[in-house]
Amino acid sequence: MTPDLFPEVYEGLTRLPGFAAGSAPDLFAAVQSIAATAPFRQMVTPWGKPMSVGMSNCGAAGWVTDRTGYRYTPTDPQTGHPWPPMPEIFRLLAQEAAAQGGFPDFTPDACLINRYAPGARMTLHQDRNEQDFTAPIVSVSLGLPAVFLWGGPARTDKPSRILLESGDVLVWGGTARLYFHGILPLTEGEHPLAGRARINLTFRKAL
Repeated sequence: MTPDLFPEVYEGLTRLPGFAAGSAPDLFAAVQSIAATAPFRQMVTPWGKPMSVGMSNCGAAGWVTDRTGYRYTPTDPQTGHPWPPMPEIFRLLAQEAAAQGGFPDFTPDACLINRYAPGARMTLHQDRNEQDFTAPIVSVSLGLPAVFLWGGPARTDKPSRILLESGDVLVWGGTARLYFHGILPLTEGEHPLAGRARINLTFRKAL
């Protein structure tokens, strides 16, 4: 899992172009296995609005949202069973990418899996439901390309737009750990592995 281009560094953020491209088929297979146990679903925000992305999780804890709020849970609320264990290929990829981004001691315990269909988006937000903000975030893009929004510490900060291709990996942390970020609405397209979809793997140290 070696980047095929030099890393690109933004303020507090490292983009590793093509870092996961070589392992994409195995990553997709792992996602399909996880989804067979913990199916993708459109969760509801605390304000009662369904999210446009389909979500699943693996690892010791999974991120969920409903009318009671945002949180991590050890079990899937839909099935009542523990979330599927994190595949070794996921953990190794996250650790290697984090080391490339300057965080050599990262050990993720949670992976949120988002499935974007054309038109789905993620508004600017912070990842702030974790217990320890010293650990970085590792985000892996698979499938259709997407435009990532990289903001700043305030929601009103004007975000940079970064094109993400399948296999690209983002790493951020440190003083930028709580920077706002998001995804513009996904453009229609067809990917040989993902079809009309984008899969995003977000690795965190949640517990």
